[in-house]
Amino acid sequence: MNGLSSGDMLNLISFITHPDVRAFLQMDSPRHQSDPSEDEDERSIQKLLSTSQNINLGPSGNPHAKPTDFDFLKVIGKGSFGKVLLAKRKLDGKFYAVKVLQKKIVLKRKEQKHIMAERNVLLKNVKHPFLVGLHYSFQTTEKLYFVLDFVNGGELFFHLQRERSFPEHRARFYAAEIASALGYLHSIKIVYRDLKPENILLDSTGHVVLTDFGLCKEGIAISDTTTTFCGTPEYLAPEVIRKQPYDNTVDWWCLGAVLYEMLYGLPPFYCRDVAEMYENILHKPLNLRPGVSLTAWSILEELLEKDRQNRLGAKEDFLEIQNHPFFESLNWTDLVQKKIPPPFNPNVVGPDDIRNFDTAFTEEMVPYSVCISSDYSIVNASVLEADDAFVGFSYAPPSEDLFL
Repeated sequence: MNGLSSGDMLNLISFITHPDVRAFLQMDSPRHQSDPSEDEDERSIQKLLSTSQNINLGPSGNPHAKPTDFDFLKVIGKGSFGKVLLAKRKLDGKFYAVKVLQKKIVLKRKEQKHIMAERNVLLKNVKHPFLVGLHYSFQTTEKLYFVLDFVNGGELFFHLQRERSFPEHRARFYAAEIASALGYLHSIKIVYRDLKPENILLDSTGHVVLTDFGLCKEGIAISDTTTTFCGTPEYLAPEVIRKQPYDNTVDWWCLGAVLYEMLYGLPPFYCRDVAEMYENILHKPLNLRPGVSLTAWSILEELLEKDRQNRLGAKEDFLEIQNHPFFESLNWTDLVQKKIPPPFNPNVVGPDDIRNFDTAFTEEMVPYSVCISSDYSIVNASVLEADDAFVGFSYAPPSEDLFL
């Protein structure tokens, strides 16, 4: 990713370190049902909101960062807690994707602890060419702001919808770059856990970028109980559905599901009925289908092994994926150095080109409320608890002079 410093990756990737944190940061999560005690929850929140003190950005916060530093141009995604917007920083004219989340909604969903759960992991220096960068974050009394790389080649999901499936050489290229990113995360004890085409972007030249702010799908609970899953139903591994402990191998299952979808146009056990789809994932064998090479089918079978202990990657993790015959023609060193030309060029014309984003989002009006800083000075009793809930959220990497 162009111009990234070693600090760029710290904040975003830290939040994917812990399963609880994933439920907050992903735009497509948490996957909650309505709760019959919702009215009682609302009263509890209002009580909490009325008993707090002024905001404290914490020692790592940058007191100069504020919404008015940006011109917010277009909505490019939205989810349970807020929106993602294309923004131009006034200081230097650079474009970013700014994710704006409503503190009150986070509190209502009882996710405030999750966002802070692994705060110390921010000290990790996470950097990889196929992972999105978060430059810094800040907060106002009502909102949280993530300032991210704007990656504008479009979601893999967007291109897959248009083309239905990819030829095998193209699917192999994407699978390899995804596997490289996952292998790196595993090496620093991070399980990504929710890989899917909506979370895989292409950059302006066609390389993969794993992200956590893709366009959202609302969550689906397994039944009419309060038990929910983190993850998207089509891509859930059997052990997640069974609520069993899981490890790195859950990511290799997801890689298998995404590779299958790239080759065939649908996830491997897809069914419109979610309960039936879970049953398929748990028990239905993977049926051989024509149209791909034997090595492609072999890796699909080994990645989509229902017993995680026998799944490809269970013993030596990424090394097993690298050594599979499906990737025999590929030089992994060249891949990670971006020396292999991507099989598809998104043909973007500039850093603010949004042609590869869904018009359902880009044609929305930018909410005025995300563009102003008035909630810095107008301290309302109804949002004061939110200040304390997110103490220490703001982060600015020391290696960047963000505001000169």
